[in-house]
This record gives sequence, structure tokens and C-alpha cells, in this order.
Amino acid sequence: MAANRPRILVAGIGNIFLGDDGFGPEVLRQLPDRLTSESVRVSDYGIAGMHLAYDLLEGWDALVLVDALPNRGCPGSLHVFEADHGWLASGPALDAHAMDPAAVFASLRALGGVAPRTIVVGCEVAELADRMGLSEPVRSAVPEAIAAVESAVAMLAEAAAREV
Repeated sequence: MAANRPRILVAGIGNIFLGDDGFGPEVLRQLPDRLTSESVRVSDYGIAGMHLAYDLLEGWDALVLVDALPNRGCPGSLHVFEADHGWLASGPALDAHAMDPAAVFASLRALGGVAPRTIVVGCEVAELADRMGLSEPVRSAVPEAIAAVESAVAMLAEAAAREV
């Protein structure tokens, strides 16, 4: 890897057996192979929050986190925002079974790590039923989410390269 190429981790999280909670893994499954490179790793963490926390100890320059979001009245709505690590890391210090971003960042901090700049690509869920597969509104948001992930990776790579 070239020294001036920032390392970016694209992480999908969610439980594929709980309907729309599988949004993150589904987006990653459909991401084009061209996104993965020497400096960009794409990984589906499913419900393995501690695995993600440990991987973040490897010193990534940036993280794109793809996840389902609570339904706030508009299922299938895509939200892209920068994570507030101060707020997200205020959860319990270590929880080997928790998968939500707050628990991941709190675990990372407890392990002595520092969260990289993080962009969240999230979709409001319609339902979290005991079944595989996304609801229609969430499934319809996947192509837009893929484009958002690609844009976030490009933006983070450019910003991190300027800082190096």
C-alpha cells in the first residue's frame, strides 16, 4: 500500500435474520468489487460488534458504517451523516454481544483505541421481524445506499489524502 493512500474500512452491520436489520449486510453484498482495493476493505460484520471493535484497533484512517436505523416515520429513508464519537462512545465500556454503533465505539475506547472519522449510511427500517429479507421500502433504498457508500469512500479518501 502506498504511504499516501488512506486506509478506509467499509463495515456492514446487522442481523440478516431480523428482516430490515439486515440492511447493512445486503448493501455490502451488492457493492461492486471495484470499491475494494489495497487501501479500502469491505467487510460484513453481521452481529459481531467486538470483531469490528478489534479491527478498528488496526489504525484505519476512516470508516463507512452501513446499518439499519430506527423507524422515525419514513421507512426506506436513507440518512448519511458523520458520527459523533463523543456521544456514541458513552455506552458501557465492553459488551462482547452488543452490535449497535454506540457499543462498538465504547468497546473500542475501552480497548485503548480511537475511532476514525466515521460516515454512517443508514436506512430507516419498516419492520424487524424474525425472517430473512428486506421489506420493499428498505430493499428499494439499497441502490441509493450503494451510491452513498461509494461517494463517502471517495470523499473520505480525498480528505484523508490531504491530511497525510
